[in-house]
Amino acid sequence: MMASADLRDELDCSICLSLYTDPVSLRCGHNFCRSCIVSALDAQEAAGVYSCPDCREESPQRPTLEKNRKLANIVEHFLSSPPDMESRIFCTYCTKSSIPAVKSCLQCETSMCQEHLRAHNKVVNHSIIEPTLSFEGRKCSTHHEVLKYYCPVDGACICVSCWVAGDHKGHDVQLLDVACEKEKEKMRPVIEKLKSEREEAVRSVQNLKDHETEQRETSAALTERVSGLFTDLREKLDGLEKRIQDEITRQQDQVSLSVSDLVRQVELHKDELTKKITQLEGLCNISDPLTFLQEDCGDISGRSCDVISEVGDAQCLDEDVVSLLLHRGLLHFTHSLMDMKEKRQFSKVEKSDILLDIGTADNHIIISEDLRSASYTATSQNRPDGPKRFTSLHVFSSHSFSSGRHYWEVDVSQAERWLIGVGGESLERKVAGNESFIGYNNKSWALTVNDGFVARHNDVYKELISESPVQTVGIHLDYEAGRLSFYQLCDPIRHLHTFTASFTEPLYAAFFVFADSSIRIMK
Repeated sequence: MMASADLRDELDCSICLSLYTDPVSLRCGHNFCRSCIVSALDAQEAAGVYSCPDCREESPQRPTLEKNRKLANIVEHFLSSPPDMESRIFCTYCTKSSIPAVKSCLQCETSMCQEHLRAHNKVVNHSIIEPTLSFEGRKCSTHHEVLKYYCPVDGACICVSCWVAGDHKGHDVQLLDVACEKEKEKMRPVIEKLKSEREEAVRSVQNLKDHETEQRETSAALTERVSGLFTDLREKLDGLEKRIQDEITRQQDQVSLSVSDLVRQVELHKDELTKKITQLEGLCNISDPLTFLQEDCGDISGRSCDVISEVGDAQCLDEDVVSLLLHRGLLHFTHSLMDMKEKRQFSKVEKSDILLDIGTADNHIIISEDLRSASYTATSQNRPDGPKRFTSLHVFSSHSFSSGRHYWEVDVSQAERWLIGVGGESLERKVAGNESFIGYNNKSWALTVNDGFVARHNDVYKELISESPVQTVGIHLDYEAGRLSFYQLCDPIRHLHTFTASFTEPLYAAFFVFADSSIRIMK
């Protein structure tokens, strides 16, 4: 039994998890049902790269499917092989030897070989079925008669007595084989639908695996580009450092030359002084006054014609030149940083100048003078009404986005509850309901902290998780790509959520201001 079970496991297709049907092999040696692998390869066709669902071995050309006749024969033999002796049913009447039964009689509750079956059928006209050991489930529990009919009204298999005089009297019943065929007819389209869904699931699995492969390749390429950028940065910084170090070395060499020249001059002057001292000391040692006075003493005034150089006369390092070199070098480095980013194919992420439109602000919202902060107030501001003004606690940005890429940052640290995102130009403004609340309709997309942390669109939300309280949110809109992404600006930056949509109208940065809260657009 164990060997049979092990063999059964080896004969399952890894895609449909059922016995192989028309098994075929790929070049890598893995086997699949023909229909399963054809569906998988069809799903990969758009990507232009084919791979084995098991080992992921890739091929630029659609793989040739080779019929595995040996495996097909094994499956066929397994399906046609008789069951184990323990589970086989034997003829009830062959007592001297165990002869396999070919049919069972429901009325007699016996199983018969071919010979006894012929004798049985000559005597009586009973219900003959495939060999079985279980007869109880085939008889009525009330009348102990064979179940021959099916009652569609109650969905039950019944005997003739149940139909004629029992609980199913008067019901429109059917013979079991007729009812069985009708039920199978109902089941066949369901099976086809399930097969279609299974094929779709196979394609989805393949698409997900292809996506994983694509993202892994993207990750490797991105890692290489980042490494290349930082290599460029290090080369630029190393070059700047070398230029500054060379200037310091040059100045140090000049100082050393200057000091060496001054030392040589002072040494010469010292030697002259030594000779003068020796001469004068020799004269002072003459004891005869006449001889002493007749000697030529030269200038004995004690004054030196040479000026002895001090440290202050030596040349010094010019730190201002070094600072100027550093300043100009770093300034040039900053300018060339953008070029280096473009060389490595990194897009520019520059802050858009987002200002609040006071003409859209609800009368219980105070807008700061620099048009960057919005705060709640219980006192109405009594601004004149207009078509742009919200009657709910909303405010829009002054400019809309109908193309391009845009990025802005919002400080939400002063709000226990907040709701920020983007809204379409046609968003309802004169009702305080879901039609105007950003994220609660199909014209807006939002991130909110209010009894939970969620991303919301068209009143459908997804719960989000953050390891720390969100203080600042970065928002990136790529209009043409149909992507709106939110980031938590902590260290490191965390991606919170990305909406994908086909934007069809101008969008505005949108804010809902809760009571006792304020938000601020960062410069």
